[in-house]
Amino acid sequence: MKFGWLEVASLTASVANANSLAYSPPYYPSPWMTGAGEWSEAYARAVEFVSNLTLAEKVNLTTGAGWEQERCVGETGGIPRLGMWGMCMQDSPLGVRSSDYNSGFPSGVNVAATWDKRLAYQRGAAMGEEHRDKGVDVQLGPVAGPLGKYPDGGRNWEGFSPDPVLTGVMMAETIKGMQDAGVIACAKHFIGNEQEHFRQASESQGYGFNITQSVSANIDDKTMHELYLWPFVDSIRAGVGSIMCSYNQVNNSYSCANSHTLNKLLKGELGFQGFVMSDWGAHHSGVSSTLAGLDMSMPGDVYLGSPYSYWGANLTISVLNGTVPEWRIDDMAVRIMSAYYKVGRDRYRTPPNFSSWTRDEYGFEHFIVSENYVKLNERVNVQRDHAQVIRKIGSDSTVLLKNKGGALPLTHNERFIGILGEDAGSNAYGANGCSDRGCDNGTLAMGWGSGTANFPYLITPEQAIQNEVLEYGNGQTNVFAVTDNWALTEIAALAAQADVALVFVNSDSGEGYINVDGNEGDRKNMTLWKNGEEVIKTASQNCNNTIVVIHSTAAVLISDWYDNDNITAIVWAGLPGQESGRSLVDVLYGRINPGGKTPFTWGKTRKDYGAAILTVPNNGADAPQDNFDEGVFIDYRQFDKDNTEPIYEFGYGLSYTNFAFSDLKITPLVSSKSNQYNGTTGKSGKAPVLGEASEAADNLYPADITPVRQYLYPWLNSTDLRTSSGDPDYGMESKDYLPEGATDGSPQDLLPASGSNGGNPALFEDLYQVTATITNTGSVTGDEVPQLYVSLGGDGEPAKVLRQFDRVTIAAGQTLQWTTTLTRRDVSNWDVVSQNWVISDAQKKVYVGNSSRKLPLSADLPSLE
Repeated sequence: MKFGWLEVASLTASVANANSLAYSPPYYPSPWMTGAGEWSEAYARAVEFVSNLTLAEKVNLTTGAGWEQERCVGETGGIPRLGMWGMCMQDSPLGVRSSDYNSGFPSGVNVAATWDKRLAYQRGAAMGEEHRDKGVDVQLGPVAGPLGKYPDGGRNWEGFSPDPVLTGVMMAETIKGMQDAGVIACAKHFIGNEQEHFRQASESQGYGFNITQSVSANIDDKTMHELYLWPFVDSIRAGVGSIMCSYNQVNNSYSCANSHTLNKLLKGELGFQGFVMSDWGAHHSGVSSTLAGLDMSMPGDVYLGSPYSYWGANLTISVLNGTVPEWRIDDMAVRIMSAYYKVGRDRYRTPPNFSSWTRDEYGFEHFIVSENYVKLNERVNVQRDHAQVIRKIGSDSTVLLKNKGGALPLTHNERFIGILGEDAGSNAYGANGCSDRGCDNGTLAMGWGSGTANFPYLITPEQAIQNEVLEYGNGQTNVFAVTDNWALTEIAALAAQADVALVFVNSDSGEGYINVDGNEGDRKNMTLWKNGEEVIKTASQNCNNTIVVIHSTAAVLISDWYDNDNITAIVWAGLPGQESGRSLVDVLYGRINPGGKTPFTWGKTRKDYGAAILTVPNNGADAPQDNFDEGVFIDYRQFDKDNTEPIYEFGYGLSYTNFAFSDLKITPLVSSKSNQYNGTTGKSGKAPVLGEASEAADNLYPADITPVRQYLYPWLNSTDLRTSSGDPDYGMESKDYLPEGATDGSPQDLLPASGSNGGNPALFEDLYQVTATITNTGSVTGDEVPQLYVSLGGDGEPAKVLRQFDRVTIAAGQTLQWTTTLTRRDVSNWDVVSQNWVISDAQKKVYVGNSSRKLPLSADLPSLE
């Protein structure tokens, strides 16, 4: 294995020779942190701290100790001299993974379905508190990649929505909540990680595919800026401390060594001040990744469980031999420590009090090598009162898709209730009986994979409905359940007796390392699981008041039954977490008036959504090529472009009341004279170098350290760098192979669209104020979600794109004036020639309503005079 200049040469050559494939142009050097804006105080403290570190100590901050070497799913080395233990990185985006006495929160897609910024913040804060109290430094979430290019993508549910604005807002509020609680948020997966198939060559080989490289997401510049990069801009503006680069390649360059996406887009254009960490096993090179903008290697080893690292001692060597400039390792360390100080880790920090590798109270501290038997799990209960926000999100994210004749809410006067379907009941193995939720047994409350958490309990719909009837009913209601999806005779018999049949069905998905019934992360189809269609058909043939409840990771195909007259109501409950049953009955019985809106489109066929997931390699043994030929046209944008009628459009959801929209007004907030957008010009300062350059002798193994087997250390075995590297060809390479400008620490030209907090600050100026009147014309208080869409005009643009939204509560008969604003970014397009945002000359139009296809108010956007 080589760790030197040669790997840079081979990487550059392999990309350059792939003339027929998408190409990711180089961009160097890696921009250094400036400490601008809200980062200034943390930056100053980080600079002071890092200035007093040795080279090996700086390297220790950047490199994980190795898989299963410490308690967290990933943990850096520490700085014992200063009493600082390693930094703990822990999943997941919906709770503390692989722990105990923690909460199981609703998924990201449910948060999006609430369209409620306050609930997004509250969930983020609650999750942050739980991670903080477990001793976690970095919570690995929230998620904007996948965004949702494919409706059957395995991990869509970890994120929010295929709309970049809805995702961006929910990302930002989640990050604010997490970091206000005192943990570093990690926005992921950057970028283009839209399918589980072929995300890692080794994983794909395990499924029988002979490929040697990860899939390449081939994304054009305009699509990158207007769609996939958009939510990460909002994350950076929210102050996110870290961003995780993804497994896939982008335009045939690995995401964690892609100088264009990391150096140019993320750090150069968007002015990201935090640190970039690799996904687990997504780090494929040493020097090239360092120079391309990676700041932290997780979990540190070349592959999980390997005794070798691309970094660690090899990073120390690459700085000592001059391949990596001193300023670059300084910048990596400063970025990490700035995020640490920014969220107050020095005030909140406690050592990890759990183990990711066992629930036993005692075990080996260095689990993978069975060394140092200690107390591992201290059983610290971190749940607090978080069940309340979990239940609230569960009910407020419930989307009422159909409600014929006011079938819902239920009244407590029902004579006979039938509860039908496995999804109503418990997993026979227990709520946590399948590792990382890797099965579809019982009710579905979260998907599978690393994006999960253990449940402290799971209230099933069956339990909650029976309790509701017993506690609040009239004492005369019969309630029975059949939770075997193949017991169709028994289902038919029960449905025939019921005056309301509640049918529960689901569709699951997750991360690619787990295969559930042939679904290799991604769903192999969009139908219901475990005979779900037959359960619905049997129930509806025998009961003319059949209500279907769907727990799913995204849209499912419902064309065969949704318009059946005997199916009086359809409810989508998503993945609601531990309070699943309670959240649902709050809606079914009318304590909560449903206000959720679907965060994705429900099409009639899979073909309506566009291209299928790439499931067969199309480039021989090399990287499969996933061409994003649809550009910005995904989900509702695709349906609009093709003039395809969905069953339920993006943003749709019914209520137990009705709302009317009126009086749209648009007011310019700036004049044409003040409406000047100037591209950023000038140069950066030069790269700061902290401390003094060290010698090999300064970085030898300390005499008082007893090495742990396979532990990844930053120290050298010898002052002979060739001997320490273990590379027989060490010294044979030439620095001429380094990419041009990669080590240049002189002042650099600033990009036209660049700025210190998500881009050119003028992009985020308000240009227009928009107001609309909303009236509750029904008889009960309810929540409405006003949605503002903009048509940007011009050829090849979407018919409309979401730009603003809110969730408001309005009493029966009352009226509310909703006010929002549009920024320059909201009405601009990315221009690939000028590499900047521009407001085109095309006439623009504003639409306001309560779904992407129910927009009763519209007006041309006035010119700025």
